[in-house]
Amino acid sequence: MQSVDPQNGKNFWKKNSKTVPGNIRAVYGAMHPPILRSPKSSPRKEAGGPRKPESNDSFQDFQESVNDAWDCNDDEFYVISDVKISNRMVQSAALSVINSHRSGQLPATTMAASSLPELHSHLPSQASPTTPSLLPTSQSPSIDHTLHTAPTVLPCSSPSRIPVESALPLSRLDPSAATHNRTPVIHALGSERDAARQEKFLELIESPNTNLPELRKLSWSGIPPAVRAVTWRLLNGYLPANSERREDTMKRKREEYWSFVKQYYHTRLEESYQDTFRQIHIDIPRMFPLVPLFQQTIVQEMFERILYIWAIRHPASGYVQGINDLVTPFFVVFLQEVVPEACLTLCGFVTDKNLDDYEVDQVGEEERNVVEADSYWCMSKLLDGIQDSYTFAQPGIQTKVLQLGELMKRIDANLHQHLDRHEINYLQFSFRWFNNLLMREMPLGCTVRLWDTLHAEQDGFSHFVLYVCAAFLKHFSQNLMAQRDFQGLMLLLQNLPTSNWSNSDISMLVAEAFRLKFIFADAPNHLQAAKK
Repeated sequence: MQSVDPQNGKNFWKKNSKTVPGNIRAVYGAMHPPILRSPKSSPRKEAGGPRKPESNDSFQDFQESVNDAWDCNDDEFYVISDVKISNRMVQSAALSVINSHRSGQLPATTMAASSLPELHSHLPSQASPTTPSLLPTSQSPSIDHTLHTAPTVLPCSSPSRIPVESALPLSRLDPSAATHNRTPVIHALGSERDAARQEKFLELIESPNTNLPELRKLSWSGIPPAVRAVTWRLLNGYLPANSERREDTMKRKREEYWSFVKQYYHTRLEESYQDTFRQIHIDIPRMFPLVPLFQQTIVQEMFERILYIWAIRHPASGYVQGINDLVTPFFVVFLQEVVPEACLTLCGFVTDKNLDDYEVDQVGEEERNVVEADSYWCMSKLLDGIQDSYTFAQPGIQTKVLQLGELMKRIDANLHQHLDRHEINYLQFSFRWFNNLLMREMPLGCTVRLWDTLHAEQDGFSHFVLYVCAAFLKHFSQNLMAQRDFQGLMLLLQNLPTSNWSNSDISMLVAEAFRLKFIFADAPNHLQAAKK
């Protein structure tokens, strides 16, 4: 992503501060959804008059100086805002930590206690927040059990359960320390913050009537894995906001799906439907061919039923290549809900469950049926909003491709002219982006994180995704400008270097997308081609 001039950016936001939803933190930090009202002022900030000069060593001064980087709703930071921390002590402690790791004289588990006694003496002890039980969202007892027992506070001894942002490898400080354990101070901070955030989700989810705008706002910066499945169901519109109706609704919808299977699935053998089923049968093994999970016969059969039933029940579009990819994120998220606790990766991305090699037949039949039915209904809800992208000639995608070109003229004219000069048509590379919602352009775990934000946006899959694609293309502007011929440009556009992307990359991507959306919010015709 191109760098931004801090001074110009600051002047821009000051100039438009009255129309900014919240403030700049919602954009550049990628930590918040669009805020509809201004957040409450900091309890530490005085109402009026000149501030009384204080010591430069206070944590409060530091907090005020970097106010744009702090979340006003994260109360865990306020508990230490009155602590006086000596600069000399901080520098000494930091050097002690680095030297200890370099020499290997102290074990990582005891390093914090020995090198930071003064700092720890100032920090008040806090009890881990308790996790209220989730409302029943499934007819299957085992699924309820999985939701109820989802861990809230992650153990410090399990580095793989720490979010990517908080698990900074020590090798960035000193290459010789790459094999050492990470400091428990970082683990504790990440665990407490994640636990507090997850508790906020649970409070909303378990309320008698879930406040969906608040849930969207909280979900914009990512959803904790333990509550992602139920949150997606709510934001997708599949699960009612009224908690009393949820169990009956889900039971009815799951039974309805399996009645469709009983009624229609046998028709796949009829001559009039053979072409549809044959195309589905061909496309499914092509999904993530290097991931064993999707090559299992039982999984492919589940996808075949989902896609065939959807095609039969939506004759206006029928099955179109690309729809098969849209099932995958739902399937993975709902499968995580019923898989026994494991803690590794999903397609090279840090999550709470290792699904790459998981044998799905180990899951009970009733739970598999729940995963399949919920994946069908959530995919159907998603496609209801973008069905014009899959009808004859796919006019929805054609329109978005043209809009992407018009948007790039305005946000990166040099790149647009570079592509035009080498006769690169946006349709040649971005059609796949809109057809698969960028699923083929990044790791599956990144797609799941991206869909957190797309679910949180009111028109995420139909409108906001356009700005995501524009930000995605702009991110690789320098790489593309370095290519000097048609072949080099097309090879790069079809194989963009995203294999090592993580949560932080997606956060920056959606932040830039929101910035673009906000910039053109008062220009409704910015996506229309200029009349000649």
